[in-house]
This record gives sequence, C-alpha cells and structure tokens, in this order.
Amino acid sequence: MVYPIGGSGQRLVFATSVIAHLQYHRQRRWWHREAGGQLFARFSLPDILIEEATGPRRSDRRTQTSYEPNRRAEQREIFSRHQRGLHFIGDWHTHAESIPKPSMRDADSMSELVAKSEHALNGFVLVIVGTDPLPDGLYVALSDRKQSVALQPELFTKTGSKSAERLPAQAAELPSSQHSGSRSRGTRRFI
Repeated sequence: MVYPIGGSGQRLVFATSVIAHLQYHRQRRWWHREAGGQLFARFSLPDILIEEATGPRRSDRRTQTSYEPNRRAEQREIFSRHQRGLHFIGDWHTHAESIPKPSMRDADSMSELVAKSEHALNGFVLVIVGTDPLPDGLYVALSDRKQSVALQPELFTKTGSKSAERLPAQAAELPSSQHSGSRSRGTRRFI
C-alpha cells in the first residue's frame, strides 16, 4: 500500500507484513480492546519503506476505547530496531469505528510527540486502523507541531497505471538530512 506525501514526490510504502499486522489487530468484535504500537522504516528516498509495526505488548494498558503503551518497552524497541537500520517514524493504533478518524487526544498526542522530540524529521506518521477492510479502514496522516495532514492511498487500476488524489503543497516532507533524536515524556528515542 502506497501513500504519496503531497507534492513532495515522497511516498510512504507499507510492507505487506505491516499491512497484515494492522489488519490482524482490527477491533472487529465489541469486546476487542484497542491495540497499538510503533512504526519503523528505512529511507530509500523518495520512498519511506515502512517495514515493521510493533505492538501491542502485554504490558500496554488497553481498553475498548483507549490504548496506553508501555514507554520503556517502546524505548527498547527503538534501540533494537535502530541496530537493524530501522528508524522510528510514528505510531499506530486501532479505533472501534469503520472509517477511523483521529480524536482530539490523537491529534494532541502527535503534536506533542513532534514538539518534544529532538529529531531531524519534518513530522511523524499517525496510522489509525478502523474496522473496515483496508484501505478504507485505514487513516494515515503526517503530523507536525501544528497540524495533521491526512494522506490518500495511491490507487492502481487493472492495467497497472496509477492515479492518486494529490494533497495541498503544505503537506510536509517526512525525512530531512538527519535521522536521529529523542522524545521526552517517556524518553522515546529514535536514531
């Protein structure tokens, strides 16, 4: 699954294994609890290759309407993934709604994450997994300190040609020249 990032020419490219992981954790039954985790990628510009989605963990706090990750476990994930050449680029979690939309808490959390982190990225990725099959049940956004810009998937026709809904030019590019930094509040780091 591919999501162009505005007019930047960059694209978020989700590995098949990541899509399978997200689909597996959809809240398809009323008793299912929210799930979530982190997203890790390699930069092969213009593509940002999302190769791993972690979580949920046994130590996370999960209800049917909320998800609170274990920050220490997240930190360990970030360090171990970095040793394998993967970079932390954002978070994912589920919502018990068919077409997911970010809550105010989601938007505030992502803005805080970007603002309190020392990093060289222009923003972080927020993925929310709804109950509908993907891509309709998937919300993907690029978040900076002030706003989140929803991204639309690139659609492929049966002949293989692609068409995509282009976003406004204000959609920020994800990577910049360096890929290191830290996140306060739980001291999440990505390197």
